[in-house]
Amino acid sequence: MNSQQLLRRLSLLLVVVGAVVFCSLSAVRSDPGFPSSALRLPSEKDESKDICYGSPQPMSCPINCFRTDPVCGSDGVTYWCGCADAACAGVRVAKQGFCEVGNGGSGPVSGQALLLVHIVWLIVLGFSVLFGIF
Repeated sequence: MNSQQLLRRLSLLLVVVGAVVFCSLSAVRSDPGFPSSALRLPSEKDESKDICYGSPQPMSCPINCFRTDPVCGSDGVTYWCGCADAACAGVRVAKQGFCEVGNGGSGPVSGQALLLVHIVWLIVLGFSVLFGIF
């Protein structure tokens, strides 16, 4: 075996060992001592706690907010003024941020499909007016 073959095998072994070591490193996790307001990874989510745990109850309802802080309620409605707005509605908060649009609903045709048909129809109508068909 000449020196070039030995060098190739040694470099291949080094690459394989490096890849195994790199892939076997554990994921970085945040310190559990951080306050609950810190951002957490989805794998660190504690199901026993509510997302709005520790937020003060609203003084009066309805809530008037100057800055939006949307949360998605368990009823699928986006509450724009955050946890206080959802608390006024008596709804548990499912997640931070907006609710998903067009979840399909219970009807035979989802809202997103109807919206797509409507948009395509408006585009066709616009081009037909532009080219003088109508």
